[in-house]
Amino acid sequence: MNPRILFAALAAVSLASCGGGGASGGNSVAAAPVAAKAAPAGQNWTEVVSKTPEGGYRMGNPDAPIKLVEYGSRTCPTCGAFGQTGQKPLTEKYVTTGKVSYEFRDYLVHGQPDFAPSLLGRCTDPSAFFPLLEAMYIAQPQFEAKLADQNATNALQAQLQGKTPSQAAAAWGDYLGYVDFVKQRGIPEAKARACIADSKALDELIGLMSKGEGATVTGTPTFILNGTKIDGVSWPDVEAALKRAGA
Repeated sequence: MNPRILFAALAAVSLASCGGGGASGGNSVAAAPVAAKAAPAGQNWTEVVSKTPEGGYRMGNPDAPIKLVEYGSRTCPTCGAFGQTGQKPLTEKYVTTGKVSYEFRDYLVHGQPDFAPSLLGRCTDPSAFFPLLEAMYIAQPQFEAKLADQNATNALQAQLQGKTPSQAAAAWGDYLGYVDFVKQRGIPEAKARACIADSKALDELIGLMSKGEGATVTGTPTFILNGTKIDGVSWPDVEAALKRAGA
């Protein structure tokens, strides 16, 4: 990993925040209703998942006229609130119609603590990406309790001075419990540790974060609907925007 890239990316993160991604004025006048599109025979649109050229993972009709992109952090409580309350209705009410696609892009707003969950969240088949994302958000309080322990986290940060990003990712993954978490959900430990140690995958995540739709993404979660930032960060905010777009 190029240290300059890492430094620049983490410097950008220091300017961002969890829960600070919704301040923008991009909402539009209501559009005409969009027609539903049937999924391929024998499939549900929620089962159609692929990695995008931008580095995110998209669920749903790849040609959906309404495209929702979320920049989120797996350690961000505001993102967790959306994952716990919004992911099911988003997929069940909107993605299933073929009108809306939903893409998630990891945004490392908390720096090193985000490395392991983001790498592990992508350490699976595309079909399991969104179920694992939702599971991480539902279980988020157990991870947040460890992040809130200042004495332990300060001691860990001191131990990580001079360590590589991959070593830091592994240490945080063990401390927070993410390695054990994914082991319980079908990812063998050897595979999990290989994913955490994959410097190219971490480079990709940092590159994804540094793009961040230009200057649009200043915190997490940030929702982009057909190229325009949504005002607000809650499921009601997102659903209102989807309805205005004709979903």
